Amino acid sequence: MTDSTDTKKHYEFKAEVKQLLNILVHSLYTNREIFLRELISNASDALDKLRFESNRGTEIEQSDLPHEIRITFDEKKKILEITDTGVGMTEEDVVTNIGTIAKSGSAEFIKQITDNKADANNIIGKFGVGFYSVFMVAEKVELTTKSYKKGSPALKWVSDGLGSYDIEEVGGEPKRGTTVKIYLKEDAQEFAEKYKIESTIKKHSNFISSPILVDKEQVNTVSAIWREPKSSVKKEQYSEFYKFLTYDSDEPLEIVHKSVDAPIQFNCLLFIPKKNMDIFGFNKDDYGLDLYVRRVLIQHKNKDLLPEYLSFVKGVVDSEDLPLNISRETLQENLIFTKIANSVTSQLLNSLDKLSKDDKEKYVEFWKEHGKTFKMGYGDFTNQEKYLELIRFNSSYSSDEKGLTSFADYLERMKEGQKEIYYLFGASRAAVAMDPHVEIFKRKGIEILYLYDPADEFIMSSITKYKDHDLKSVDQADLDKVDKLEDVESKEDKAEKLSKDDKLQFKSLLSKMKDYLGENVTEVKISNRLQDSPACLVNTDNTMSSSMQKIMNIMNKDASIPKKIMEVNEDHVLIRNMLRVFKANSNDTFIKDATEQLYESALLLEGYLADPHKLVGRLNSMLAESSDWYTKVNNID
Repeated sequence: MTDSTDTKKHYEFKAEVKQLLNILVHSLYTNREIFLRELISNASDALDKLRFESNRGTEIEQSDLPHEIRITFDEKKKILEITDTGVGMTEEDVVTNIGTIAKSGSAEFIKQITDNKADANNIIGKFGVGFYSVFMVAEKVELTTKSYKKGSPALKWVSDGLGSYDIEEVGGEPKRGTTVKIYLKEDAQEFAEKYKIESTIKKHSNFISSPILVDKEQVNTVSAIWREPKSSVKKEQYSEFYKFLTYDSDEPLEIVHKSVDAPIQFNCLLFIPKKNMDIFGFNKDDYGLDLYVRRVLIQHKNKDLLPEYLSFVKGVVDSEDLPLNISRETLQENLIFTKIANSVTSQLLNSLDKLSKDDKEKYVEFWKEHGKTFKMGYGDFTNQEKYLELIRFNSSYSSDEKGLTSFADYLERMKEGQKEIYYLFGASRAAVAMDPHVEIFKRKGIEILYLYDPADEFIMSSITKYKDHDLKSVDQADLDKVDKLEDVESKEDKAEKLSKDDKLQFKSLLSKMKDYLGENVTEVKISNRLQDSPACLVNTDNTMSSSMQKIMNIMNKDASIPKKIMEVNEDHVLIRNMLRVFKANSNDTFIKDATEQLYESALLLEGYLADPHKLVGRLNSMLAESSDWYTKVNNID
């Protein structure tokens, strides 16, 4: 303090404080309109403190004043005023609260920034100087205040934000509370316009509990219903707020309203939309929950409160005691925020689990709209147990591709003695159902989960197990385990058993087929999985399913065809006819043509046949020959 009179006291800030002011005004706040949020937040805090003092029986100066925040403006003079009827301040309060940055701690703050020991955005929250954001838009600020305490004089605080301020007593009969009068800079005169003021309030301070009046009209008309007891909120209020929040014309599919007191205190109101709002995938980054602290919007669409696989969820989270930085634009990395985020995720997953049990039809509706996004949660190992209960698939048990089943449902239908959960990836239900690999599972009556989305493969590869049951692709299955299970249907038109001589001839046929296929396959052998199909290709080991192998090849831009085992069905009519031809002439061209046709047909089913010209040409030749035979046998001219 450099000068003092009976009516005015002049305070000169030190050099490091001037530097701090410069940082606050020009470096930290990237969005100038938040100065209004800061001032309204301070006004709201003052009113909350007044309510507290009143409730504890404290005698209040001018107790009949309404609890409100009033904003007036003059476009011509470029003046904006924010007035509250809160607790107001004594001279000691003014020096302590408004002059916070004059404390010695600011020197340490400057030192940390200068020495590059810390990021300003991560440490400035300690200094509590949000009020000074006003100098982003102000040439000069006059703050007039009168405390709620009886006999306290009214005071005026004046500063241009360049390094000093004055405090003096004010005569007359001022009202209790605080008025911040802002003389706007030339490039900030938009903040003396009604539209700009109202739009800023609705964006940042719409849920302040006290009325905010602009030209005597209340602007914050939507209440913060997330802070109300769930029992007192009507369905219509939820609907109104949801539409206000999302601009969605539909009602929400599901509402999650929670108030958590321990170990941390917060309120959340979450909505699951009835429809996927990003059906074309153009707005993948347009997600997140609105984060509030005591009804004040701190961050719009915070992406860290929920994992990305829950990005379809809309809503708000409001914390009472979350520590923030001074700009309130970025959150301090702290344990409290992490706990809130973890708890919000857990609360939502619990609600989805309850929905899946209490209203299965609604859950199916949820899954059809948001399941594709939800599937991406396979990497959330913290919540994997809950995630596994909520994931859904089509399966061979379903009558069509619309049916959904859970892992829990699958377990209830497992055959006696079955230890593993089986799945198969394919382009469609028809394609999966006709895959040669499933034939033994059909015969055994074993349910198969049908996967159509490439993400499903990553789910299975990442999870690997549900409860005590391994997840296995049918082309990775241990067929000895499968074959031990009881058949539910017998093989029809089963061919006669091969004689001892035929078995030797068949072994030679398989060797001949391997010679024709060469390095394309590692082995040609008899299959115990096939019933209706003549042949199929099988991985040489169980490290990766065929579909995952194909996905990895695409990701690695690998166009090579993996070498596999070719299995043949010794009871199929084509294979038996090949044996008959082989016994008559082991070098008959039919053996070579049929072998190559079987191999390329299997490649086609696997999705590896890039060029079908040879297959089609060979098929046409065989059809031509068979048609000649058919016309001769049936005496068709």
